[in-house]
Amino acid sequence: MTSPLQGWYHSWIAALRIARRDAWRAKGRSALVLAMLALPIVGVSAADLTLRSAELSTEQMLSRMIGAADARVSRSGMNGPINQTPDATSYAPVGGYKAYDPSKSSRETPPEPVQSGFPAGAQILKDSFGYGKVRTTHGLLETKLRELDTHSPLVGGMITLERGRLPENPGEVVATQAFLKNSGFFVGSSVTPRGATSSYKIVGAYEVPDDLGRDEIIAPPGTLLAPLGKALEASGGRSFTPEDTYLVKVGGEGVTWNAVKAANAKGLTVISRAVMLDPPADSDVPLYKDEPKEQFSRDGNNAVETAILATVVGLAMLEICLLAGPAFAVGARRSRRQLGLVGANGGDRRHIRSIVLSGGLVLGAVAAVTGTVIGITLTVLLRPVLEETLGNRFGGYDFRPLELGGIALLAVITGLLAAIVPAVNASRQTVLASLTGRRGIRRANRVLPVIGLIAVAVGAAIALYGTTSQLGSTVVAGGSAIAELGIVALTPVLVGLFGRLGRWLPLSPRLALRDAVRNRGRTAPAVAAVLAAVAGTVAVATYQHSNDVQMRHEYQADLPHGTGLLEASENGAYKDVPALREILSKEMPVAQRADVDRLVVGKPSCESYSTDPGCGRAEIVAPKEQRCPLYENPEGMDAFTEAQRRELRQDWRCQDSRYGTQHPVLVGDEKVLSILAVTDPGSVSALKAGRAVAFDKRQVKDGKLTLRIITDPKAADAMRGSGTELPGEDKILPVHLAPDTAVSWGVDLILPPSAVKAAGLVSAPLGSYFRLDGTATTEQRQKIDGEIDRMGVEAALRIEAGYQGDNSLVMLALAVFAGLVTIGAAGIATGLAQADAEADLKTLAAVGAAPRVRRTLSGFQCGVVSLMGVVLGSAAGILPAVGLRLTQRREMEDLYRHSIEQGYSSATEALPYVPISVPWETLGALVVVVPLGAALLAALVTRSSGALARRAAA
Repeated sequence: MTSPLQGWYHSWIAALRIARRDAWRAKGRSALVLAMLALPIVGVSAADLTLRSAELSTEQMLSRMIGAADARVSRSGMNGPINQTPDATSYAPVGGYKAYDPSKSSRETPPEPVQSGFPAGAQILKDSFGYGKVRTTHGLLETKLRELDTHSPLVGGMITLERGRLPENPGEVVATQAFLKNSGFFVGSSVTPRGATSSYKIVGAYEVPDDLGRDEIIAPPGTLLAPLGKALEASGGRSFTPEDTYLVKVGGEGVTWNAVKAANAKGLTVISRAVMLDPPADSDVPLYKDEPKEQFSRDGNNAVETAILATVVGLAMLEICLLAGPAFAVGARRSRRQLGLVGANGGDRRHIRSIVLSGGLVLGAVAAVTGTVIGITLTVLLRPVLEETLGNRFGGYDFRPLELGGIALLAVITGLLAAIVPAVNASRQTVLASLTGRRGIRRANRVLPVIGLIAVAVGAAIALYGTTSQLGSTVVAGGSAIAELGIVALTPVLVGLFGRLGRWLPLSPRLALRDAVRNRGRTAPAVAAVLAAVAGTVAVATYQHSNDVQMRHEYQADLPHGTGLLEASENGAYKDVPALREILSKEMPVAQRADVDRLVVGKPSCESYSTDPGCGRAEIVAPKEQRCPLYENPEGMDAFTEAQRRELRQDWRCQDSRYGTQHPVLVGDEKVLSILAVTDPGSVSALKAGRAVAFDKRQVKDGKLTLRIITDPKAADAMRGSGTELPGEDKILPVHLAPDTAVSWGVDLILPPSAVKAAGLVSAPLGSYFRLDGTATTEQRQKIDGEIDRMGVEAALRIEAGYQGDNSLVMLALAVFAGLVTIGAAGIATGLAQADAEADLKTLAAVGAAPRVRRTLSGFQCGVVSLMGVVLGSAAGILPAVGLRLTQRREMEDLYRHSIEQGYSSATEALPYVPISVPWETLGALVVVVPLGAALLAALVTRSSGALARRAAA
């Protein structure tokens, strides 16, 4: 007697054999389902292997950062003891920034040598770098200039020599592959940094494994940076101060956490191999006692992006299930005679279900193996391309069998899930209906729409709750997913509502719409699949567009749009400013130019903030009663209670909505106001009459402004922040105060030349503001840069082009992706509809319908499915985007309020601007272009004629 277990086993073996043979017999339909199931497995398995291989282990990361050394040490620049995170990515002064007063740090005391922070006998290798422009075959290229003993064993793993050799003698350098590509040079070429008195021969090419796109050259120690700095200093150019870091090798157990803290006490930051491999507990990190750990944590930065990714991936898997489901349903109907024979020979409903489910299992298993193999193969073959795209080399192939196996299992589960509904429907067919080919009549499910409505309401409520929950984006993503599933459950009812529009349509679209409504079991999953694809795209597009609107709002322009500033460095370049102005007018489409000068205290070559002997500066001094008490008290904000700080922040003296000051005092005429778009008639009249114009009301009292001439800047800097007035001679100037609505673009005071002369002051040429007639081309920018370089002058050219966001490209890519997926989904649904409705099409041909009716009907079938899916998906995709933006708004507002309470923020009380903006252009393209394209494509690929149906045998 056969046991139940053996009977179950043999029945499933038979079902699998039947499913395998049926899949082989219907190769076209099987290939379609196989492609749908395998495609995401290809992408996910390839992405898993790529990301895991690109994700370096701690040891691999350290090898690239510190080579074979035990630590990399650098100075913090705070001139005092600090505390750092174990990975040295962040640090703060001891006691936190709240108690930190930069003016009290001893800048005159030279920093202690790095060797003092480590035991005697430690091996220390200096690694210095700076940035400068290098002459290339195309012009000038901003390049990282580096000095390092590349022959030292401590450097192993930091760079990879590709060809040539390492530099050994002065005058030799090695260059990165990216530098050679961008500069037009090759191994054997000579390269000359701008300002250098001699050239350097490139003897080798290398790459930095974790930054393949870096433009960099390396020379032996003491042969590049120091000579370049001396040459620039001798030529009167800007000072060149490289940054020094040190590779340290101490042996033994390496640089321990105690050694790191000892180095922090000397103002040094340390990346330690021993600490990175074995981090200390949070309780042993002094920094976390002064500042909250969350302030230095990066885990929450990608929470929203992770939620969006999870939502899109989930909807993509749902789409596959929904697309594969109709394919299995059509396959079951095409095989209904075979299933009827099973029932006629004693098979019961569970046997029918097992046969259809076995089809999903077989195709899912094949898709799992095929997709995983193809994904891994593509990753291996495309590794160089992937590394170039990511910008870093893999640490090696990191195969994770459990992850790859889980991804492959996803295809099997998806196949089974897609076959569940067709299996249940096939098992409900009577044997007579299956053998005769009748489909029978099924009542519409009235429970499913109710469940769908409940799911939509509950999901929306959960998503909205997530905007106020601490879990934030995770709850929003979960609620959005539930709501999406609810809309999917409502799809059959919604399809029926669309069917009511058929009475106003011509013949072909009316037939297509009625066929879609009559066969909701086939249409609803296809519409839901398109809905899922579009919903994910709309969610991401809405989030990206809203973020782009926020970035555009937060963008602070340096100048009015279409204007620019050409300014020379102050160190001796004032003599060349007239020539620079002529070059500007010659090479650029200048519509208007306003020449400006700067005030000089001492020699004309003195810089504004110079502390050299014989040089001073001019500073605007606000009346004492109009200064903000929060910043004037020597004890800082700790001298006030929280209530006092809150009250003072509302004081007009502590509020400043003006942009950061770039040029406190400029000398110029009314043309400057015209270019800066200051249209106040009073300001223009004042400059014409020789009266100064001020833009900060806190600096003006009774129509006058105090300009303090400081002749000893060192003494003034030492007294700054002490609460006492800085020494100097005061010049009282009558000024006109511009209205608060006037934007000064970083200028506090504009002095006309006559006012400068009347005050007994001296000015020197600085540069020119200008407004362009149109826009400046890349060729014009390169040409003027070349002219400035030939003059040997240090000058900066800025042109305000406004906010340059790239989200428009992201939105375009998303729209194209949604279009392709939607057209593909609609095409698949149309193909299934044609296979399922072949008898109806042959009947049309038999009753004399024109051949084009078949083609037109196919096009409208595809267009109807696309249109319904796109409309519903566009509406459904808004919810997760709105929820995620509201979550981000709450988090930013909480962070802002916390910063206000702690005294870290600026004096303004304005809350962060986090808008919700719908990308109507993208939605319009989806609703109009995608269904139209899908309909035209389906019509073009459909044959206009078909064979007449033969009479079925009795």
